[in-house]
Amino acid sequence: MKTSLDPRHQRRRERMQHLFTLGFHNPLPPDTDIASIVEQLTKIDQWIAKSAPEWPIDKIAKSDLAILRLSTYELMEHKEPPKVVIDEAIELAKEFGNPTSPKFINGVLGNILGELQK
Repeated sequence: MKTSLDPRHQRRRERMQHLFTLGFHNPLPPDTDIASIVEQLTKIDQWIAKSAPEWPIDKIAKSDLAILRLSTYELMEHKEPPKVVIDEAIELAKEFGNPTSPKFINGVLGNILGELQK
């Protein structure tokens, strides 16, 4: 089991928090490490919208949306095994989301992964 002190988990937390901030302050300060995510935000949001059709992007909780954006990007880039990406997303949802966030995020990411693997 990973710990909250794991450097990769800490990096994900920071990226998720920057993406969360993006929901309130646009543009984001240039010193953030999410530039590559922001460049693909339109494509990422399309994947999320397709995988959660009953939840328009503007109706998803900002913390959940930040986690979904980060995780979708990571799934698209194939740098980490999908199971690791989804497990990390669920951990972030437990930490930052509401009680239903982990289940919601797991479902959306499962749909995205299924589409990406086609």
